[in-house]
Amino acid sequence: MLVHEPIEQETMEDVMRAVQATEFGGPEVLAVREVPEPVAGPGEVVVDVSAADVMFLDTQLRSGWGTEFFELEPPYVPGGAIGGVVSAVGAGVEESWLGKRVATATVASGIGGGRPIGGYAEKALAKADTLVAVADGLSVLQAVALAHDGKSALAVFDRAEIKPGEWVLITAAGGGLGTLLIQFARAAGAHVIAAARGAAKLELATRLGAEVVVDYSEPDWQAAARAATGGTGANVVLDGAGGALGGAAVQAAADGGRFIGYGAAAGGFAELDQADAAARGISALGLFDITGDSTDWHALAQRAQSAVVAGNVEVVIGQTFPLEEADRAHAAIASRATVGRTLLTV
Repeated sequence: MLVHEPIEQETMEDVMRAVQATEFGGPEVLAVREVPEPVAGPGEVVVDVSAADVMFLDTQLRSGWGTEFFELEPPYVPGGAIGGVVSAVGAGVEESWLGKRVATATVASGIGGGRPIGGYAEKALAKADTLVAVADGLSVLQAVALAHDGKSALAVFDRAEIKPGEWVLITAAGGGLGTLLIQFARAAGAHVIAAARGAAKLELATRLGAEVVVDYSEPDWQAAARAATGGTGANVVLDGAGGALGGAAVQAAADGGRFIGYGAAAGGFAELDQADAAARGISALGLFDITGDSTDWHALAQRAQSAVVAGNVEVVIGQTFPLEEADRAHAAIASRATVGRTLLTV
């Protein structure tokens, strides 16, 4: 349970509870504090938060990793995606947003830039341009679970151009993005090999449609994945693990295959032998190769919501924690004990 630290009495009007990373360190540096409520500036809205996404990246940044990429200085409020109801709008924003259920990145966050902060709070700022109305038939929690993963999974899936009958290897298959990609690949008619760590994640991958599962805590797991294809290798590798695991995953790819590395759960993006990949005719793309200014993130987010509402895709929310237990959420993610998406509820 996090420590609750009130602010000074003279500022007690218009305050809210938020989780702050008080310094860089372990989950214990997270504390619930009373801080001033945000005020919407031009083009912005205030969202009364019902749920906030908790990413692996949040745990890395809290520990002090990545300061060369993200300008962060404690104390700060983690969290880059939220869902809730719009309670105030700034200048230039249509008042029709008031009272609407939305899922959105926070005002400071953004794919390929920005900082994933501001979300672990009772109220948060967002840009009106990033708001996605929560579709009828979808809960706010489901929408928040899709806020990052839904549009990212579809961006990866679209670029992979998966064809019926192809073998697709997905690493970090038990996470929020991986569980969606299993389902998109299966819907495209592919044979899915799901790679993850531990029985719970492999059982989940099987339930979602993976034909083959491999535990990458086992030695030579990549050889087992290749063997499952009859020895030719996977036509497509979708790597959400990164690091040495991503480097090993490319060994399971077929000559002439496609590799997309979008994740860094192992501590960094995939460690590829670029010369070997090129010699084998494997096209290797990273996250920033498949995204850009022309990416219509709003349309992708709406597609993801529609797929869930239609019953074609299941969004897996593996665990939720109250705002006061953000430290437990971070500890669970760091221990690799989580499946699907992890959320804080407010």
